[in-house]
Amino acid sequence: MGLARLLIVGVVTSALAAVTAAAAPGSGAGAASPPPRGAGSVVFVQAVPGAEMVVSVDGEEVAAGLADGAVAPPVTLDAGPHAVEFAFDGGSVEATVEVGAGSASDVVVHNPAAVDGEPVVSIYPTPMDPIGPGKARVVLAHTATTAPADVEVDGQVVFTNIANGEYAEADVAAGAHQVALLPSGIKGEPILGPLEVTLRAGTLTSVYAVGNPRRGSMRVIVRETPLRGDGTEAPTRVETGSAGLAVLASPVS
Repeated sequence: MGLARLLIVGVVTSALAAVTAAAAPGSGAGAASPPPRGAGSVVFVQAVPGAEMVVSVDGEEVAAGLADGAVAPPVTLDAGPHAVEFAFDGGSVEATVEVGAGSASDVVVHNPAAVDGEPVVSIYPTPMDPIGPGKARVVLAHTATTAPADVEVDGQVVFTNIANGEYAEADVAAGAHQVALLPSGIKGEPILGPLEVTLRAGTLTSVYAVGNPRRGSMRVIVRETPLRGDGTEAPTRVETGSAGLAVLASPVS
């Protein structure tokens, strides 16, 4: 079982929970439509526990009343830099987000690894490449207040030392999989799970972890995006993915 690329966001955790991917707001049954030429699609994800936020882009409100765990409908933005603000009671988080033409991204506000640290904004490019029949794509992101973790899938460690603000991605066989996060380098009690995650064929499932395991507040945010098929035959095995790094949004100066 493999996962691929690493991005900027935190850790997933919750004991013995079952997660079945549900379509995010605005998702249809078919593959997601590409953004207009010269523009990109952005989805805002609110992953700060206990907060309710208003999201503004270039001074214009685009989403309001986002409780923790909320996923806003996609917003189409012209290619180029945009000033994004997540405002909440008692403060705000501002960042500059670079939108590429034809791109799709999740912009996630979340807590850092440090306890009581100020929220940060991270950008996750959404891997929308076509996918083979019988396969599903999954992104597991570490956005929790906890130390680096190893990712275990179906009982096998597939990625190690995933820190807050990083993620693992892979194309896998559709169906049910057991996923857990373990303290990096330690075979013991999971930080997360094991979770049974049901992945539907022809979809991307993004899983974000939020909370603090020391406070017993860990849980996951899940969203599903339909993908286009690549025209190949159904797989006979699960291929191993690879790892990479993502983008931390630049603070507004």
